[in-house]
Amino acid sequence: MGHLHNHHHHEHGNASKNIGVAFFLNLGFSIIELVGGLLTNSVAILSDALHDFGDSISLAIAYRLEKISQRGRDEHYTYGYKRFSLLGALFISVVLLVGSVFILKECAERILSPQEVHAEGMLILAVFGILVNGAAIWRLNGGKSLSQRAVRLHLLEDVLGWIAVLIVSAVMLFVSLPILDPLLSIGITLWVLYNVYRNLSETFRILLQEAPQDVDVQKLQIEVEALPGVKSIHDVHVWSLDGMNHVITLHVVTECCFPEQKQHDLKMEIRRICNENGIGHATIEIEAENEGCSFYECDI
Repeated sequence: MGHLHNHHHHEHGNASKNIGVAFFLNLGFSIIELVGGLLTNSVAILSDALHDFGDSISLAIAYRLEKISQRGRDEHYTYGYKRFSLLGALFISVVLLVGSVFILKECAERILSPQEVHAEGMLILAVFGILVNGAAIWRLNGGKSLSQRAVRLHLLEDVLGWIAVLIVSAVMLFVSLPILDPLLSIGITLWVLYNVYRNLSETFRILLQEAPQDVDVQKLQIEVEALPGVKSIHDVHVWSLDGMNHVITLHVVTECCFPEQKQHDLKMEIRRICNENGIGHATIEIEAENEGCSFYECDI
């Protein structure tokens, strides 16, 4: 089990650090937005400032859960705390869903009753917003944990929102078309909702212990059964702890009178195959072909 604890530990450490940086960038920009919204008399920017304060809270929670996920196994969580990072992904996705509902409601109201705003001030804030949130996304780029991906989606929503503000404010410098703002916001929100669905779908697949999509279980079984001395394998169960750390348990039926030293070598070969197929931890039970599966033949 120790191998699994060390595997991807560096990735988890970077994940919490990256989320922490994103939190401070987001919180600092929320304060700037609040001041800018008051100066430009823009309800959209003031609403986004409130939205970003909520983002900051969700980022702080995600950071804490990502830190907890780095703990090793103990008597309470024998597989370690890696799944706590999934809670961060779930929380941020729920915040995005709730926020999207409010944004769509605000867009509908603005379509029915367009509001004039200070276009020049919006343009300046939009450029600054793209730079700040873009820097946070760049910091999270390449992160593999679902928590990091949820945070990156959160920030990408903000960047796209500021791109929309930039376009709208630039157009409104020359012509008064305030309805562009809610129309662009609706498009962005629908795109975000689609990605939230994908993120939540993957999170629930992990929680329900679906076999990881990046592991070809059939190929792995064929490779193991092709090893010298192996007659067959059964009770193969593959799942993921957090989307990165995969686990397998399997029963291997060998020829009769299979020497103990060869059993050790066989297990090492099976673990090598598992590692090559992206599985960091394997629990292997060796059975002779004239020996029944211990206690009962597992049906789960």
